[in-house]
Amino acid sequence: MGKKRVMVPAKELELSTVKYEKETIQAPHLTGSILKLFVRIIEIPIIGSLIISFMKKENNMVEMLQNTEIPEKPMFKPEFPPQEAEPSVVIVDEEGEPTDRVQSALKCLPHYDPASCWSGDTLPSFRYWKIRDFAYAYRSKLVTPSKIAEQIITLVEGCKYHKAPTPLLISFDAEDIRKQAAASTQRFKEGNPLSILDGIFMAIKDDIDCYPHPTKGASTWMHEVRSVEKDAVSVSRLRSCGVIFIGKANMHEFGMGTTGNNPNYGTTRNPYAHERYTGGSSSGPAAIVASGLCSAALGTDGGGSIRIPSSLCGVVGLKTTYGRTNMGGSLCGSGTVEIAGPIASTVEDVILVYAAILGSSPEDRISLKPSPPCLPILSSLENVNILGSLQLGKYTEWFNDVHSTDISDVCEDVLNLLSKSHGCKTIEIVIPELHEMRIAHLVSIGSESLCSLNPDIEDGKGVKLNCDTRTCMALFRTFTASDYVAAQCLR
Repeated sequence: MGKKRVMVPAKELELSTVKYEKETIQAPHLTGSILKLFVRIIEIPIIGSLIISFMKKENNMVEMLQNTEIPEKPMFKPEFPPQEAEPSVVIVDEEGEPTDRVQSALKCLPHYDPASCWSGDTLPSFRYWKIRDFAYAYRSKLVTPSKIAEQIITLVEGCKYHKAPTPLLISFDAEDIRKQAAASTQRFKEGNPLSILDGIFMAIKDDIDCYPHPTKGASTWMHEVRSVEKDAVSVSRLRSCGVIFIGKANMHEFGMGTTGNNPNYGTTRNPYAHERYTGGSSSGPAAIVASGLCSAALGTDGGGSIRIPSSLCGVVGLKTTYGRTNMGGSLCGSGTVEIAGPIASTVEDVILVYAAILGSSPEDRISLKPSPPCLPILSSLENVNILGSLQLGKYTEWFNDVHSTDISDVCEDVLNLLSKSHGCKTIEIVIPELHEMRIAHLVSIGSESLCSLNPDIEDGKGVKLNCDTRTCMALFRTFTASDYVAAQCLR
């Protein structure tokens, strides 16, 4: 029996005493037929449980969850203390119309100068078209949504013929895109666009409902047991603003991975280097935006699934505060960590899409009591140098704990750029209990995923899952009720 470990209460922890510990995962590296055999073995009731229990003990999970006295009470949902009003922001009405929120967001953005984007021969060979670029082009009759739709359809259909296939979308309907684009084109012809987002093309991650497309979670069978009758809440809000949906974007199966690897439909490749991963699980949305196919996309994030692929693909991803967006109509809508959030090529486009989709569900509004949502006023002259007021926290030991110093060197260059060009201040911080944080997250999201998928898995669908998903599910089955409560105490 191991000696009981006692954690120091959070309020009493001296940060000066925190020592960074590099985490080494004790697990076999398996591929091919050996991996398939291993998955079958760990799914055998008694033998599998023994193997996973041993691995959990080797990685200190048993000590953390079962042999540790945690002084805090459990927190079963994120809780947020009241916040003071921020300067230079505008409060938006989350119960109002999405189009009104988007209009408020538009007023927050810096002045748009068409001359900077439409200067003829001075344009580079490639640049990201922002939402306001499309809006200007439509209103100036330089192009129509229908013409853009035809270009997108040609590009998507051509992806399958690339030397390195690039499966960006799981569900795609060219005629549906043409129908949506024709309606948008007609609104512009009549001079009645719904919002700045009218005619903007977006992709939706395959764990969010977007009628009439099926929602599969990038599996081969979810659409067989769960039908889609209407849009998810976030998609419905975007559609009311005139957004055109090109289909359901590829992803890591059920979001259970950070690479985007998917044997079911093919793995989405990084647009900047086809031999590299996009990151996941929102692999398709990030790659679609990074390739310039769409100005924005919608993803989900419970542990980095928007932030990781956005980072690896060089675009902007926002993990919204938990409960800030309504998760109704998504496969991960019943958890306590997942959110829906935008991915775009620029911060201003993220703001516009976020304004459209924000709005807590009635139950979250009651239980979480979120502060009123607000947007930064970037149009104000006072905010021209707003970055100079920011302090950037840097945990140096964690920052430099990388596989290759190429990564930390590039990140260091970004910090130096922000400091020299914008006056940001970098201060040294310490993040305690990182290992405990990871375990708490794994137990929480794992238990919730198992609860969601288990009825179908027990009904025989489990054997159709990918090997990495089956491995995750085998691990999640070993979590006990006391493990879950301990994880919420850590939370």
